[in-house]
Parts: sequence; structure tokens; C-alpha cells
Amino acid sequence: MLKQLLWLMLGSFAIGTESFVIAGILPDVAHDLQVTLAQAGYLVVAFSLTYGVATPVLAVVTASWPRERVLRLAMGGFAAGNAAAALAAGFWGLMSARVALALCAGVYMGTASAYAAASVAPERRGRALSLVYLGMNAATVLGVPIGALVGHAYGWRATFTMIAVIAVAAWAGLCLPRKPQPPQAMPGIADRLRIAARPEVLLALMSTLLSFSGVFALYTYLAPLLAMSAGVSGQMLAVALLLFGIAGSAGNLVGGRLADRFGPMPVINIVLSALCVVFALMALAAHLPPSGASRWAMLGLLAAWGFIGWQFAPSQQLLLVQRVPQAVSVALSLNASALYLGISAGAWMGSMAVSAGALRMLGVLSAVCVLLGLVAARAGHRCANPAARLRSDPTLADRLTRRQADA
Repeated sequence: MLKQLLWLMLGSFAIGTESFVIAGILPDVAHDLQVTLAQAGYLVVAFSLTYGVATPVLAVVTASWPRERVLRLAMGGFAAGNAAAALAAGFWGLMSARVALALCAGVYMGTASAYAAASVAPERRGRALSLVYLGMNAATVLGVPIGALVGHAYGWRATFTMIAVIAVAAWAGLCLPRKPQPPQAMPGIADRLRIAARPEVLLALMSTLLSFSGVFALYTYLAPLLAMSAGVSGQMLAVALLLFGIAGSAGNLVGGRLADRFGPMPVINIVLSALCVVFALMALAAHLPPSGASRWAMLGLLAAWGFIGWQFAPSQQLLLVQRVPQAVSVALSLNASALYLGISAGAWMGSMAVSAGALRMLGVLSAVCVLLGLVAARAGHRCANPAARLRSDPTLADRLTRRQADA
């Protein structure tokens, strides 16, 4: 069974690399296709918007299909989409390829998670799911820096070709004989909307959307910002992305442990507050004269961003699990949609700022969005029922206990 899950992990590695490497090759894409940097940013907008909107619908459409067939079709389509991106004749051809890639990626990730969870005993489901998402984490550490290096050395089309080869390998592994899983009942769109409309859930989803808007307003244009403010480009950019990925993976592990120990809300409060400070400092560092000191300052802030920012995702997921314990899969899928809609909104806002000549001010925009995400998170915490509030903030339970003892 482990071997079968490894092929799922390889597929998620390909998807994670394609999703995030675009930030490292965006200037090259813009130059080669003769579009502005802001216009090239719409490649991120299109991918994320398609993923966020279409994935819940496609999950319902494919619910009655055998999961192993869905996995093979999705990964096969993903490989073909990367080949189409590598061969795109112009900007709109690449845009169409990225829309198709988003459709395949959304279907694959949801199905892979469900397949992994159902393929092992209940007490091993957490480990099975972690293997699938380990591919996404590995993509930020290895796939994105390597993809950026390949793009710098051989052109951005070579990056998509590399990902297509990885996707073909994953598809071949998924085509090996595996134990079939019967289709499972899937909540409909109306059921999902009813859960999303609950105030404590809606505000949590708004927190996800706003926070990731802030993150990707800056991340989408990280390559030109680092080149302009710190002289970081080419191979040095790949090193910077590697630094970000390593710090992010460490932060992801730490965030999960902290959320388990102290509850998700205290972690979310600290993480989003600290992230606002980091983004504001990045805006300040972007205005320093290019020098060795400004380069090290920007790289240090980039590492802090990765370590702090990646603690948000596991904490937010745990928060939603606690608020909707009777429909965990629905809550997490809604969060994934909010996340990608936030990426789309952030890339769009970033493109507007770049068009206005405010590349160095993207950190301020990001800080404002994350601050709004923090406001939404705290409002949602106040709306949650008392039992959910105690689970998400154990320190609150301690305070109440001490008050009762004093009384």
C-alpha cells in the first residue's frame, strides 16, 4: 500500500511544483511572450480562480466514478496540460493551458486525499494524508527552486517540460494495478453552501481568503521585487526560493504542533500579527539602496515569512475541523477553495499595483490584507459556539477555570 501512496505523493509533487514555480519564471514568461509583468500575473489569477471555483463542482460531478480512474484521468490531463504550456504559441495559449491544469489539479488533489484516507486503517489515516501532502511540501523545497534553475538555464518552456515528465511518471505509477475503491456519497453543492453560510465558518473562510490574498500579492511578483531591491536573480533566486521552501516546511511542522498544544486560535493570532510585521518590513527593505546589507535583510525577511506564514495553514485547518466536526471533508474543501480564490485575488491586486508602478510597495498591500484576515479570524472566533471556542483556545478554558475558582 505504501508504494501506491508514493505514486500519489509524486503526483502532488508535480502539482505543487507547477502551482508555485510560476513566480520564479514570471519575468522570463513576460519577456518571451511580449506582455507586461502585470499581464503575466494573470496566469496566476486564471489558475487559482479556476481551481477555487471549479474544484467543488467537479468533486460532485466525479463522485460516482471509481477513484482510481479519476486519479489516472486527472494526472494524465495534468501531464498533457504541461506539455501544452511548454508548446504554447502565445500568451493566450499559455493561459488556456493553465486553466486546464487547474481543473486537473483540483480534481486530483481532492481524489488523492480521499483515496489515501480510505486505503488504510482509521488509525493510520493521518500518516496516509501526510504522505500525499508531503509531495506539496517537497515541491516548495525542491521542485520550485529546481524549476526556477531550469527555467533560467534553458528557458521557461523547459520548466513546464520538466513538470510534464514528472507528471507522466506519476501517471504511469497510478496505472499500475491497485485495489479499486467503490464510489462514496458526496455532499452536494447545496449542502456545502449551507455549511459555508454559518457565520463562524464563513468568517474563517474569509480569513483564509484575505490572508492568502496578502501572501500572493507579494509572492506572485517575488522574482522582480528581489531583482529590483536586492539584486537577487538567476541562480541566486533559486537559492532564495530554496530558503523560503525550507523555512516554510519547518514552519508547517511547527504550526501543526503548536496548534495541537495551544489550540489553533492563539497560533493564528500570533502568526497573522507577525506576518503583518514581516510584510511591512519587506516594503521598507525594498526601498533601501541595493547593497549587500539590503540583500541579506531581504533574504532574512523571506526566511521569516516562510517559517511564520506556513504555520497558518495547519492551524486554520484544525480550526475548521473543530467548528464543523460532522463534515470535516466539506470544511477542508471549502477552505481549499477559499485559499485558491485568495491566491487569485492577491495576484490580481498585485498586478494592479505593479501596473501603477508600486512594485516596492507590495509589502504594504500584503500587510493590509493579512491584517483584515486577522480581523475576520477574531470575529469568527467570537461567533463560534462556546464549546468550539474552548477547543480552539485552551487558554480561554484555563482563564474560565481560574475565574470560577476565584469566585
